[in-house]
Amino acid sequence: MLVEKNVPLQFSNTFGIMAKALTLVRISSEQDIAAVLADPALREAPKFVLGGGSNIVITGDVKPVVLKVEIKGKKLVGETAKAWIVEAGAGESWHDIVDWTVHQGYPGLENLALIPGTVGGSPVQNIGAYGVELQDRFDSLDAVDLTTGKTFTLDAAQCAFGYRDSVFKHSSSGPDGRPGLGLAGKALITRVRFALPKAWKAVLGYADIEKKMAQSPGVSPDALQIYDWICEIRRAKLPDPQVIGNAGSFFKNPTVSPEQCADIIQREPKIVHYQLADGSVKLAAGWLIDACGWKGKSIGNAGVYDRQALVLVNRGGREDPVTGGEVMTLAKAIQTSVYERFGILLEPEPVVV
Repeated sequence: MLVEKNVPLQFSNTFGIMAKALTLVRISSEQDIAAVLADPALREAPKFVLGGGSNIVITGDVKPVVLKVEIKGKKLVGETAKAWIVEAGAGESWHDIVDWTVHQGYPGLENLALIPGTVGGSPVQNIGAYGVELQDRFDSLDAVDLTTGKTFTLDAAQCAFGYRDSVFKHSSSGPDGRPGLGLAGKALITRVRFALPKAWKAVLGYADIEKKMAQSPGVSPDALQIYDWICEIRRAKLPDPQVIGNAGSFFKNPTVSPEQCADIIQREPKIVHYQLADGSVKLAAGWLIDACGWKGKSIGNAGVYDRQALVLVNRGGREDPVTGGEVMTLAKAIQTSVYERFGILLEPEPVVV
């Protein structure tokens, strides 16, 4: 185990925010976690688990011990009558796993192509795009309790998946101080397994995919075709974090009742919305932000991407990078605008560190 001090994190978060980890340990195996917990100083210290840094806003140097997850590996570990079971190390690039499974003939993750981050972060956030969420393809995961050092396995129900939510995003104590079920800060995910369907069906129905279908009349797309389309769509609409720092979609798409939606439609007939299976309605947060005039605007070096208002970007680049404070100032200004116009409070997706 190598313990590093004052490690720059600018290239370990996709926003490119300049900050340092006062203490950082690279986790490439379960043995590294055991070594951390065997060290008296590290065992007692607060800890922050870092994957690809694609869903965080760093607002200053990170004082907790940063556990940088770099566990690799990918393989088919089993199959059932209905699915192939594929396992990947938590430190693998998410997109690389999507690419690998599709090209190996294990379909199901293609709609989630090009989402930045690592495999270990995918169940934490219950990532989703173009009609598919991680929970739809999830089998189980392995994790280590950062207090006891014990390894445990969770299935989908135990992960308590919700919209961009899971047990890993909630505290272990409730607002009243009593013990809760949350695992935020208490566990480190080491491996994730996916159940990829043998009776595969294309998940279509989004306007961008329908445009691709219209451009290819008569084509019945397979998983590889959809994978290619999703990559083209995302590259056209969203900035590459290697070129323009960002954390992907910054706000969750809000969900409202049919009555609330009808009221908004009376005032804003063009609002983009999607009916959900439970009867509620999901609104496009990007449309709400754009309607408030934020697309292309900036506060300091934090800006709203000019092609997709849901994405906040680092306009300062690597030489004069955005600060976490600038990002959060812009985010709060956007929240205020949307609330004043639509009565909806947008909820940020990234974790503020």
